[in-house]
Amino acid sequence: MLQFDNRFITQLPGDSDGRPVPRQVVGACWSPAAPTAVSAPRLLAYSRDMIETLGLSREFVESAEFTQIFAGNALMQGMTPFAACYGGHQFGNWAGQLGDGRAISLGEVVNAAGERWELQLKGAGRTPYSRHADGRAVLRSSIREFLCSEAMHHLGVPTTRALSLVATGDAVVRDMFYNGNARAEAGAIVCRVAPSFIRFGNFEILAARGDRALLQQLVDFTIARDFPHIDAADPTRVARWFAEVCARTATMIVGWMRVGFTHGVMNTDNMSILGLTIDYGPYGWVDNFDPDWTPNTTDSAEHRYAFAKQPAVALWNLARLSEALALIAPEADSLDAALDVYRATFNRDYTMMMAAKLGLPSWGEVELGLATDLFNLMEQSEVDFTLLFQALAGVDVSADLSADLSVDAPSIDALRMAAYSDEMWNANADGWRAWLARYVARVREVGESNEVRSLRMRAVNPVYVLRNYLAQQAIDAAEDGDLGELETLMDVLRRPYDEQPGRERFAKRRPEWARDRAGCSRLSCSS
Repeated sequence: MLQFDNRFITQLPGDSDGRPVPRQVVGACWSPAAPTAVSAPRLLAYSRDMIETLGLSREFVESAEFTQIFAGNALMQGMTPFAACYGGHQFGNWAGQLGDGRAISLGEVVNAAGERWELQLKGAGRTPYSRHADGRAVLRSSIREFLCSEAMHHLGVPTTRALSLVATGDAVVRDMFYNGNARAEAGAIVCRVAPSFIRFGNFEILAARGDRALLQQLVDFTIARDFPHIDAADPTRVARWFAEVCARTATMIVGWMRVGFTHGVMNTDNMSILGLTIDYGPYGWVDNFDPDWTPNTTDSAEHRYAFAKQPAVALWNLARLSEALALIAPEADSLDAALDVYRATFNRDYTMMMAAKLGLPSWGEVELGLATDLFNLMEQSEVDFTLLFQALAGVDVSADLSADLSVDAPSIDALRMAAYSDEMWNANADGWRAWLARYVARVREVGESNEVRSLRMRAVNPVYVLRNYLAQQAIDAAEDGDLGELETLMDVLRRPYDEQPGRERFAKRRPEWARDRAGCSRLSCSS
């Protein structure tokens, strides 16, 4: 059975007002928050990996007791539900108090390996931070969060995890595109899991209120619990800790850029101090490469959180956290230096990542030129991000170049298969032939064998990613009572770098019918 520790609520001050009504919570890091019971819970899916990590048996997970607990209808011994207080900058503007408006943590588990995992129900009812909302979540958004948490883990990108997906049996009214067309949808609850759910916003709200003492207490707690290798007696510990947060954030963003992931809502309250991808809302994978693409309809005018802007936004968010920490840091210059750690870590890791994506052993001016020109061609030709790198990994670099420096037709045809538009490809065909000739010449110049290059590329370029249209097909089937597509997609995404015979349909480019269909390309924040 699970062993609970619950250090967050035992070592940090809580809200003395136990009412579950929306209000400002001052002088506390959390509030008691009991899940609201649902009428007919049904377990739809669970993560095999997470039940093993937590030490749960398959029999227990498939029992009625498990379903009742992770639907919010019952508590296990040691669970003490709460919602965290935090603020945040949303779309560049300070939003004040936000908090867990529809997320209720059940407690912190310490498993047999000594790992700490906080269990959190998303969609389990109202909390003091729900404002005018009902604290619930719909099936479509819950499936998307469940799938993406696990998909990102198997892609090797730092992320929160998901344990279970439970249908509530209750309807939830939502206006998906905020256009006055609200409708009742099936409700669901995801149990998401992470070593910590502390966000930048947990510190920002305390600094905004000038609560220096509680800010110091939260920082000291976070370092002691989540960064125990940092000496609590070190007078520079705040700066050392912040520098590590910066480095972890850079690593996460490089992971996003590697696989073509766009978060969609990079508000500071959606940034983890552990450098984990958190809060899966209107996310998406880049299909036809467009650096200015955003999956979030709410961001359709500004494109603040577009794919290529994510590295800069992460730095901006870290700067907001730095401003909050300046209230207690003895030397502000040390915080500025930590921001340089983000820049240095990102630049180092990004260039290493891009070299690997291209199958090259090192990075220099030649490689930079190749990458820049490749991305320009991909954008101009409307080429699929994921499929292009898979096709490039399959090119035979030992093939002879013809006199006009073009490359053999099979290689060009392989790349062409990643294009969405024949017309746009044909308009840039000469550019593709010239680029591929330069690429092959560089591979030969650095002395890479075809086998070594291909293996290097296939280790970092996935075959399968959670394209929005694939998630939507699983959602459509689940809403009709068929969980088969969800189960198959879950299994495919557990091995994203492996060829999986018979599952080729999950590795195809987005079909034309899905280009503008709701849920298949772009989404709103509605859930």
